[in-house]
Amino acid sequence: MSRRERYEQQAEGLLRPIVEARGFELVDLEYVQEAGTWYLRGYIDKPGGITVNDCEDVSREFSDRLDEKDFIEDSYIMEISSPGLDRPLRKPKDFERNMGKSVEIRTFRPVMEKRKEFCGTLTAYDEKTVTIEEEDQIRVFERKDIALIRPAIEF
Repeated sequence: MSRRERYEQQAEGLLRPIVEARGFELVDLEYVQEAGTWYLRGYIDKPGGITVNDCEDVSREFSDRLDEKDFIEDSYIMEISSPGLDRPLRKPKDFERNMGKSVEIRTFRPVMEKRKEFCGTLTAYDEKTVTIEEEDQIRVFERKDIALIRPAIEF
């Protein structure tokens, strides 16, 4: 297990009880480096959406727990936020939440009709494939070919 994965696992162990005690969902947690700075980001959600006050409350308690445990050796910035409307689908819960809804799929390389971008209704998924209905056509994608899948935002 890499150092990054170890930090994510330990941080999730601290954050999940804080989030669940409030009736929220921990959508994702990541420890990433961007432009030379490390970030520990937790994404939380609840029915009806997360407020700034929700994020602030979780952030304060999580910060206190991180300070107590002090297991991250690097300097980092900790952030707690809503995952946003266009968050990628990664976990089974994400796919379940979006069944029957419009999603956008981008593939690493052209896979069908020399296209890399698709938009359709999510109709099925499993560990290896994702299926959408696009303009009355059923399209099945291998997960290994998908660079990004997220809810389609329609205006």
